[in-house]
Parts: sequence; C-alpha cells; structure tokens
Amino acid sequence: MRPLESLARQDVQNLWGVLFDIDDTFTTRGRIPACAYSALWSLKESGLKLVPITGRPAGWCDHIARMWPVDAVVGENGAFYFFYDAEAGKLRKRYLADEAERRENRRRLQAVWEEIRARVPGVALASDQHYREADLAVDYCEDVSHAGWEAVEEIVRIFETHGAHCKVSSIHVNGWFGDYDKRGTTQLLARELFGIPEETIRRRAVFCGDSPNDEPMFAAFDLSVGVANITRFASRMEHLPAYVTPSTGGEGFAELARKILSLLSC
Repeated sequence: MRPLESLARQDVQNLWGVLFDIDDTFTTRGRIPACAYSALWSLKESGLKLVPITGRPAGWCDHIARMWPVDAVVGENGAFYFFYDAEAGKLRKRYLADEAERRENRRRLQAVWEEIRARVPGVALASDQHYREADLAVDYCEDVSHAGWEAVEEIVRIFETHGAHCKVSSIHVNGWFGDYDKRGTTQLLARELFGIPEETIRRRAVFCGDSPNDEPMFAAFDLSVGVANITRFASRMEHLPAYVTPSTGGEGFAELARKILSLLSC
C-alpha cells in the first residue's frame, strides 16, 4: 500500500465518482466526524458521483439515499441498491432477490443464528438486525466486548457450513444466501443507473474502505484507498488497497477527499 501523498493528478483526472464504505471508513468510533461529512459535500459540489457501499441495513440505506448528498447507496453487502429519484420525488429500490426469496432466506438465516448463539459465546445479533432485509449481522465488537478472532473464525465456519456467503467487517460478521457481493451490485448499479460498463467504472472510480469485507472492491478498482486502520486486518487479507491514508476512519476519508479535490484543481 502506497501512501496517499503519492497519488498523482493523472490518477484522478478522469475521475467519475467516489465509492466508500461507511463503518470505520466514513465514521470514527461509530460517529460521522464533521470533517468527513463536510468532505462529502465538497466532493458532491465538485460534480463527482458519490455512492456508499456498505454492510449496513435497508432501514439505514433508506435514510442515507434520501438525506445524504449521495447519488445511490449499496447496502447489506450487495443485497440491493437504493437511490432517490428527485424528479419523481420517490425512493427507488433495486433488490437482487425478490420478496419471496428474501423471506425464505431470512428463515434459513434464523437457523444459522441459533447455531451461532449456541456455539459462540460473547457475540450478539447486531443492534440493526431489525432493519435488515436480506442478511444476518453478528456483532463481535460493536455493542459487545471484542469476542476475539477465534470467535470470528468460528462464526465464518458456521455460515459456510450452512452454504451461506459471509464477510467480516470491522464490527460484524455478515452472512447471506444469494450470489451477490458489494462488487457485483456496484457494477450493476453503474450499468443500470449511469450506463457505465464494468471496465469503465474500474478505471474512473475510487473506492475507499477499511476491512476484509471490502476486499472485492479493492480488487475491482484500479484506484483503491484504505483508511489507516486497514493495517489491523492487512495480514488477514488477500486484496489490499493501492493507497493508504495517514489517518484512520472519517479523518482518513476527509484526507482522501482533500487530496482528490486538490489534484483536480491543479
């Protein structure tokens, strides 16, 4: 991972947009710092497209798509994308599975959770589980004391034994049934909403993240950036970002925004 300072003007001169994770990338210790939210507005006002790519639930993404200065949001690790249609005055929702499939998958995930709860002490359902449509989020360090990496690995094993996909974020282990992830749904969004093919979005968007569940995105974009706290997971990851910011969390995101805007203004 190269330092953010080495990012050059030619890297961003044809930039279309900024894609970013939320937890511990746009936030710091669970809060959005003023510098990060201000940076988001500055990027928006520069004409760049903005799309959060998150593991957070549908309920949160409804709010984000309506209230934040973003063009769309991908949620629950690729289960859907939402965007606010300002012309029609409506929130538009695009799911990868229909309601019947989501209902059946939630039933199957309940059985997975019963096994995790019985076998892995010290973890809990994520506090935002009630607002989820498609996945199961197991909290290993957000509202519980850190359960340790052995617990995380056991949760992953249980998900996989049931035939579910799963990803580890900085706070949760998310599992789901369905052939999708952050990368595929982001590429789908780019094609359907903006008419941008996969190879073009790969070259013309930057992705910023912080943890193993961002690996598909780090691998999918030529210009990928990790905030400084990515280093705590680096030894457990195959695909690392190309650049790393000096600071962690939202402060690191703000550094990335300032760097992009300064290069574009040259």
